[in-house]
Amino acid sequence: MALPFLPYTVVGIVHLVAIAVGADGLVAVTKPLLMPALLLALLVALPSAARRSETALWAGLGILLGWLGDVSLMDAGAGFVIGLGFFLLGHVAYVVLFVRRMRTGRPRWWSAGYALWFVALLVVLAPHAGALLVPLALYGLSLVALGVTGSACSPWIAAGAACFVVSDSLLGLDRFLPGFALPQADLAIMVTYIAAQGLIAFGVVRRARAVALVPALV
Repeated sequence: MALPFLPYTVVGIVHLVAIAVGADGLVAVTKPLLMPALLLALLVALPSAARRSETALWAGLGILLGWLGDVSLMDAGAGFVIGLGFFLLGHVAYVVLFVRRMRTGRPRWWSAGYALWFVALLVVLAPHAGALLVPLALYGLSLVALGVTGSACSPWIAAGAACFVVSDSLLGLDRFLPGFALPQADLAIMVTYIAAQGLIAFGVVRRARAVALVPALV
């Protein structure tokens, strides 16, 4: 089951190494390849019946919107706002997927921490967000929903959702908070982002395969 994810892993490692050594040309080449490699892994690893299911639809949509967000963020100008919109829609797709197909129980008690995180991050960023305050608040709410609904799924998906919260929080701090100086911030953002997308997709495949073995649960 892990073999289809090998290309995504390889592209991800090359991308991270390129960021670490400052190979901007290689970064620009590998970043748009990440989500296509992950989408291919998802479709290959899913059971044949699941490839035509709601699971594949919402998971594939989340990955596709992530790709659109990645490409948009490569534009240093208005691309940030456009990318933010694509990622927000991607989070919504994942939330629908988690609630409708991936849920294994109720949200964990610790997921209440996502709401506290949202309030704290908004308080920190609000004075510097300007006209983007409302979009950032909406985006933060989508992340809270992602984290909470993800916590009701398998540990793989819960970990992926948590990594998404970390990645996007670092991105927000790096873009909007004056004086934020995390060493290799871009590397930290992409490590957690690549982990987030990969863990979610892997968790989706594991859940779909488990359900396929027990037709009565479908």
